[in-house]
Amino acid sequence: MTGRVQSVSGHQRLPITTWRVCATPAGALEGPQALDGAALAWIEAAAPTTAAAALRAAGAFSFDGPARRFDAEDWWFRAPLPAVERNDADELALSFGGLATVADVWLDGVHLFTSENMFAPREQRLDGAAGGELVIRCRALDPLLARKRPRPRWRAPMIENQQLRWYRTTLLGRTPGWSPPAAAVGPWRPVVLERRVGVAVDDVRLRAALNGQVGRVEVSCRVRALGRGPLGPITLVVERAGEQHRVALEAAGEQLSGRLELRDPARWWPHTHGEPARYHARLEIGGAPPIEVALGAIGFREVVRHDEFELRINGAPIFCRGACWTPLDPVALGADRAAYAVALLQAQRAGMNLLRVGGTMVYESDDFYDLCDELGILVWQDFMFANMDYPEDDAAFVAGVVDEARQLLQRLQARPSVAVLCGSSEGEQQAAMWGATRERWSPRLFHEVLPSLVEELCPGVPYWPSSAHGGDFPHQANAGTTSYYGVGAYLRPLTDARRAEVRFASECLAFANVPEPRALPGGPSVRVHHPAWKARTPRDLGAGWDFDDVRDHYLAELFAVEPMRLRYADHERYLALGRVVTGEVMAQVFGEWRSSRSTCRGGVVWFLRDLWPSAGWGVVDASGAPKAAWFYLRRALQPVAIHVSDEGGNGLALHLVNERPDALAGEVELTLFHAGEVKVASARRAVTLAPRQPIELGAASFFDGFIDLSYAYRFGPPSHDLVVATLFAASGELQAQAFHFPLGLSAARELDVGLSAEARLDGDGALVTLRTRRFAQSIAVDAEGFEPDDAYFHLPPGGERTLRLRRVSGTASLRGTLQPLNSAAVTKIVVS
Repeated sequence: MTGRVQSVSGHQRLPITTWRVCATPAGALEGPQALDGAALAWIEAAAPTTAAAALRAAGAFSFDGPARRFDAEDWWFRAPLPAVERNDADELALSFGGLATVADVWLDGVHLFTSENMFAPREQRLDGAAGGELVIRCRALDPLLARKRPRPRWRAPMIENQQLRWYRTTLLGRTPGWSPPAAAVGPWRPVVLERRVGVAVDDVRLRAALNGQVGRVEVSCRVRALGRGPLGPITLVVERAGEQHRVALEAAGEQLSGRLELRDPARWWPHTHGEPARYHARLEIGGAPPIEVALGAIGFREVVRHDEFELRINGAPIFCRGACWTPLDPVALGADRAAYAVALLQAQRAGMNLLRVGGTMVYESDDFYDLCDELGILVWQDFMFANMDYPEDDAAFVAGVVDEARQLLQRLQARPSVAVLCGSSEGEQQAAMWGATRERWSPRLFHEVLPSLVEELCPGVPYWPSSAHGGDFPHQANAGTTSYYGVGAYLRPLTDARRAEVRFASECLAFANVPEPRALPGGPSVRVHHPAWKARTPRDLGAGWDFDDVRDHYLAELFAVEPMRLRYADHERYLALGRVVTGEVMAQVFGEWRSSRSTCRGGVVWFLRDLWPSAGWGVVDASGAPKAAWFYLRRALQPVAIHVSDEGGNGLALHLVNERPDALAGEVELTLFHAGEVKVASARRAVTLAPRQPIELGAASFFDGFIDLSYAYRFGPPSHDLVVATLFAASGELQAQAFHFPLGLSAARELDVGLSAEARLDGDGALVTLRTRRFAQSIAVDAEGFEPDDAYFHLPPGGERTLRLRRVSGTASLRGTLQPLNSAAVTKIVVS
């Protein structure tokens, strides 16, 4: 299928899934005729696959075993084509969704084509009957990279071989500082034999636009009759909830086009701001039999890039927050729809409304984009370029890029989730940081070639030339978009999140986030300086530090401990604090950025999910289990949220957010505690939060007399060491809660905070009611076979909360523990 065509009734699609795979020395065999006479070690494989995925399935490769350089060998893939009965008028075609990277394809010894772009699908029409053997050779990339070529004008330190800039392939597996050593080689996207009966539909262009109160759908395509009489009328049908809208297409030879208008259609919104309403589009072709062409889901929304840089959807400013997406399987580079659904629902539950598919990764499958449309998750889509000086003066290279971009944009047409199309990941920043002159920061490829294609094929979707762009230099935080690592790799204090006046962080907050013990590289007993741990800790090549060091810096800053001494004496305590500290940092930064006074309009955490078992950048581990940082983000990113900020001598400020389309009436309660359980003061105040906007309240206004809420004046000992701000709806239901520590976060433990838990089985899991006598800090939840809807949360003195545990293992019985960070006692989860 091409572009937005999802299916055509009467057509037969046969995925080719059974392959044999082997490796040969680079250049050893010229073609498939030499395969049978050679003594080769073939293994069976199911496609789509890569060489590394095939070996992994055969038990011959793992991250824990000997390293293998997949770019050093030629890789051969062979498969029998299924026999297909066909009429003379039927059309047979082989479609190749993606071949990594420089590949030759033969059918029964006849060379069909050479592909040099893993991101550009290919199609080959077949004459005669199907059958025979299909052979693919993916050439060793290392010898090709060794060819003498012009030197780049700047270097990208994270990339081992700068000549990768000449080849259209992913950087995954080729960046030793942070990605697993499994370079993509092979048919990584489906290879399909298609029998087309009756008609062939090509060059589909689909657009859905919202202009005021009118939704407009425009379609054009080429329809070829295959062995049948004249085609009957062709109709565009757009449908939602049983309501149909139809218009007949006009024909000019094989080219057809039409436009349909809907009055006041249901709008598509990101899930944080409303309902992601979708319509389904199809073509109906009259005749005997009638034929239906499914074009998939579309949505009506207006997306505008405002004031360099803010996204507005349907006129409403959107605070965009989320993470940079990584392939669910970094070896095979693909996953089934069910796996995508689990991962994307998890992102949605975390309050994320935008995912960025970065230029160091791969273009995702249609399932990914379909689900983002369905779940109301915006997509920032990079073209697959990152950091390097690409040969934009090479005509053949540019022609390949244009073909790649056209095919991608045809897939993304009319998808309501696609909100930004970005030329490259940090391309301008890398040029500037390496010392390239200013005119080289803006390559023609990203400032002329790609934007013209976006305007042609995806009009209405904002284009942005580089993930860091704008200002006097590309990575200037207070102009355009930036890779913001002031809080993070550059070790700036948390106040820098405000001082830097960040406008939009297209990536940010990269830490070596510690997973739960079962997900540690090398197992629960591994130590942070063990080679198994350090081999997977992300780092910049050539740097004298890694992202464990970044985490440790903030552990010292926030908890006032010496990480080295703590690690030396009590490694488990060091890990427990390390899990929590990155979450605390992320929550505080996003709380600041979402406030009414903030200049920030979006923040995208650098990595949603780890690429392999490690203390990696992901807030979710490689198996899909949330880390502590995910739970902190889940609370900080909800559409209704509250945050407390320390304004020094001005006291404390309460920042309330309501992004829902309806006003929220309720009350804010502010309570001060001392010594873990003594209530010092408490007050309530009625509030009404208007739709889709934040407000700020002075905490001092809650009390009749003066209280040094931020402990800025220090006239004597502090009256309180804990501030709890709670937002209730008018019904009394808790909407959001925030905790502030005037004296800073404490690493101290007491013997027992008086935490109890009682559980009862409920549906596919359990409900656990927690009660505490004293303040319980960052409560870790450990229940193997179950996933909590929240964890690493605080519980105020005398507080009670009901937690849901969702069963993720069908046979698991409920046994678990609760461990507050500030308590030596462990609380068992007891089923009543």
